[in-house]
Amino acid sequence: MNRERLDHWIDHNSGRLFILPAVLLILSFSLFPLIISGWLALSRFKITADGFSLSYIGELNFKKLLTGSQEFHFLGTKAAVEPLGWILLALVWGLLAWASWRFVSGQRFNLLGLIGRLIAFPLFGALAWNFATTLGESARLGSVSTTLFYVIVGVSIQFVLGTALAFLCAQNIKGRTFFRLVFFIPLMVTPVGIAYTFRMLADMSVGPFSPLWKMLGLGEFSWAADPWTARLVVVLGDSWQWIPFIFIIMLAAFESQSRDELEAAELDGAGPLQIFRDITWPSVAPVAATVVLIRVIEAFKIVDLPNVLTNGGPGIATESLTLHSFIEWRALNLGGSAAVAYSLLFISTIACVSFFQLIVLPMRRTRER
Repeated sequence: MNRERLDHWIDHNSGRLFILPAVLLILSFSLFPLIISGWLALSRFKITADGFSLSYIGELNFKKLLTGSQEFHFLGTKAAVEPLGWILLALVWGLLAWASWRFVSGQRFNLLGLIGRLIAFPLFGALAWNFATTLGESARLGSVSTTLFYVIVGVSIQFVLGTALAFLCAQNIKGRTFFRLVFFIPLMVTPVGIAYTFRMLADMSVGPFSPLWKMLGLGEFSWAADPWTARLVVVLGDSWQWIPFIFIIMLAAFESQSRDELEAAELDGAGPLQIFRDITWPSVAPVAATVVLIRVIEAFKIVDLPNVLTNGGPGIATESLTLHSFIEWRALNLGGSAAVAYSLLFISTIACVSFFQLIVLPMRRTRER
């Protein structure tokens, strides 16, 4: 009887049993680095005659990043908020206030959602304040604000261009197969290769476009010496690599929508803009939200392009959080490196979970209706 029960239990749970070894293996490779880096973030690493030593120092590594000797590197150098900063703060804080009011007055109010917003919204407000106070001419962005610049500006450019190209290639135009292949090629190149390519293309003295730069009077301009120009070149290289990713997914979304709905709308006299607004976009919006979420996760980890293009310079102007952590690790400050990495984990997790809950899920619910 016991054997029969065991056989029945095995048959009933065979799927879970087969997948269990893979799950345990993935968890071991995921949890072990998290635990070790967590211990490093709370410790001081020293090279000794016998090898190395770790001494527990509590939250000191995090204090250095937020209020100590590494504040300028992590949060930046602050100054008075300028008009552009106030516009940014009004936009972000206004959106947070509107989202809070909508949640409180809505029908989906729940305790878990309240706790999540009490964590996420103050964090977003503080990040917006930090960004606004480091935008002035006498201020300097830290690695947190620089990473947010890469994420927000870079992903926005990539999504708009990738979606536009996908929509064009979904139409019945000549040569669309050729353009699909050409637009997909950059995704096959390694990030380091792309970084070296853009470093060569942006060379204003001997690069292939140097005659054009000289014709425009930019031959003597050093883009790598200007913080914002250097950041824009990094965003340009990152966009060139990742636009094909958004393009190929959005192309599949556009081509998978029902042709009957489009033809019915055309017969009813709807124009192209109205068809896109009322039929096409609602059908692809859940896919669009998901692909943006994936890109946001990847954008938070950007390291190859700023490392190769500018080596984080001028100064620390183009350092992302991942590059900041790598530089601390290369300097054998393993505790500081782990603290930066955990700060990145916290910010990116809150941002991505919030985006999923506030954008992706509502779009999916709307589509299911």
